[in-house]
Amino acid sequence: MKFVLSFMMSVFSFATLANAEQCSEPSAGLEGPYLGQSPPGSIAKIFAPGIVSAKQRDLSGFFTPDMKEFYFTRMDKQSEKWTLEAFIQNESNSWCGITVGPRIGRPTISPDGKIMHLGKSYMERTSAAWSEVKSLGPMFDRRDWGIMRLSSSKDGTYVLDDYKNGDVIRISTLKNGQRQSPILMSPKINSGKYTAHPFISPDGSWLIWDSEREGGYGDSDLYISFKQQDGTWGDAINLGDQVNTSTWEAGAYVTPDGKYLFFNRHEDIYWVDASFIEELRPRK
Repeated sequence: MKFVLSFMMSVFSFATLANAEQCSEPSAGLEGPYLGQSPPGSIAKIFAPGIVSAKQRDLSGFFTPDMKEFYFTRMDKQSEKWTLEAFIQNESNSWCGITVGPRIGRPTISPDGKIMHLGKSYMERTSAAWSEVKSLGPMFDRRDWGIMRLSSSKDGTYVLDDYKNGDVIRISTLKNGQRQSPILMSPKINSGKYTAHPFISPDGSWLIWDSEREGGYGDSDLYISFKQQDGTWGDAINLGDQVNTSTWEAGAYVTPDGKYLFFNRHEDIYWVDASFIEELRPRK
C-alpha cells in the first residue's frame, strides 16, 4: 500500500509540472475574467456549461487568489476515474484547459494561494507549478479518520470533515504557532443526518458546509454559521431557495474577490452572487 501511494504521489507531481508547461493552446471563446462567463445574479446558474460543467461529474471548483487559475474535479462516467482539472489564464487573458493528475481528496486552496489542500494531504506552490503531494502528518493522517475536504483561513485555522466517524466536522487552530489537535465542532454545526465539505472564510468569520437536516429543502442543503464575539459559532442558517433545492447541494466556496458563491448541485458546478451572505449575518 505504501508503494502504491508513493507511486501515485510521484505521478501526480510529474503530471502537474508537465501539463503546466504544455498549457499553451487557449480554449476557443474563453477570454476574460471567470473563464469569460457572464456573471450570475441572485439566482444560481451553471458555471461554464459544456466546458467546466459538462457531461461528466464535475465538482469542487475554485480559483487561485490571483483569479488566473481555476481548478475542479471531474469523474469520467465510463471509467469512473476522478481527475483534477484546471484552466490557466495566459497573458492575453485567454484560458487553456489541462488535466493536472488524479484527484486526491476534495481540493481547496489556502487564502494566500501557497497551499492546495487535498484532504489529509497537500501540495505547495513552487516556481514551476506544484510540489509533490505531502502528508499533513500523524495528527491528520489517521486510518480511523476519513477526511474528504479541509479548508483553511488566513490565521491558519483548519476545518475538516470526517466520513468515517458519523459524518462530522472538526476544527484545528494555531496557538502560539503550534498546531492544535482537531476537535469536534458544536452541535450547531454537527447536527442532522450528516455534515460535510466545510469552507471557512479567509477571515475566519463564517463557515459554510452541507448537511441533510430537518427543515431543509430536501436532500443535502448548504448552511452557514457566523463566528460570535466570544469565539463560539452561531446557529446554522439555511442559505435559502436561491441556492438550495430538493436535490443535492454541497461543496460551497466563495471566490477570492468575495463576489460569487460556487457550489455543487447534482453533478454540476453552479455559481451565484454572494452578496446575500452578509445579509444573513445576525444583527446585534
